[in-house]
Amino acid sequence: MRRARRHMLARTGLAWLIMMQVMMLAFPGYLRHAARPADSQQALEQAIVLMNWLSLVLCVPLILYCAWPVWRGAARGLARGRVGMDVPVALGILAAFIPSAIATWRDAGEVYFDSVSMFVAFLLSARFLELCARQAAGEHRPDDAVLLRLADRLAFRFVCIQILLAAAVGLYWWQARPDHAVAVTVALLVMSCPCALSMSVPAALAARRAAALREASGAAGPADRAMRRVARQNLYGSLAWHVLMTPLAAFGWVQPWLAAITMLVSSLAVAANAWRLARGVPDGPPRLAANPG
Repeated sequence: MRRARRHMLARTGLAWLIMMQVMMLAFPGYLRHAARPADSQQALEQAIVLMNWLSLVLCVPLILYCAWPVWRGAARGLARGRVGMDVPVALGILAAFIPSAIATWRDAGEVYFDSVSMFVAFLLSARFLELCARQAAGEHRPDDAVLLRLADRLAFRFVCIQILLAAAVGLYWWQARPDHAVAVTVALLVMSCPCALSMSVPAALAARRAAALREASGAAGPADRAMRRVARQNLYGSLAWHVLMTPLAAFGWVQPWLAAITMLVSSLAVAANAWRLARGVPDGPPRLAANPG
């Protein structure tokens, strides 16, 4: 388990380093549509071509090494005939990277290397938090399995619906506005990653264990009720967040990089809500006190 945690941390750290470099290289592209003299615009276009090639080179190790758990998980899931959370993530990465690589080669069209790097970095950050939560949760009690199955069931249904929705909406945009089709499809695929849903219950379980160790109390009933309440808040809160953001992405109002940020925000919100339980300040029953004497 420690080895897996170290490997995940290494991949996450490298992904963040690459993301920062790619975001810096993408900055000239943000200035493309500003008014300027013809010679300055030509120099800017030449700089954009160079920056796109450098971003392409940086994204290759990001995809092959940092995102390796995604490809492995997607392959295992498809081999078992199951659409897991890695499948939409892999589709989102490919849907953004392949058109960007083609546009760079042809020197025509939009590139999304910044979105790819942000997506992978934020995804690995969320999964690292999930891994830490699962390791900290320790052994599961029999009644915890109900919540875990509920989370898995919600995540599976959410992924299936999001993939079908991304395909349908992408096809519509391809017919109506082909220049926007890739961005809308990628944004929907990025938002189909159920990272927050997957870590909702493990984060609450880890928080319960941390609270129990701190309080040293034998009264498990109130702690269990608080854990279940926080777990359901995480589950349905993150689901509601995705449901609210999905129509905005379908209408083309959410860029892929913004979709990656919303994914990270929902995961951090889940972790923060679980942290409130670990600190002994959840809504509802008051925190447990240590037994006197």
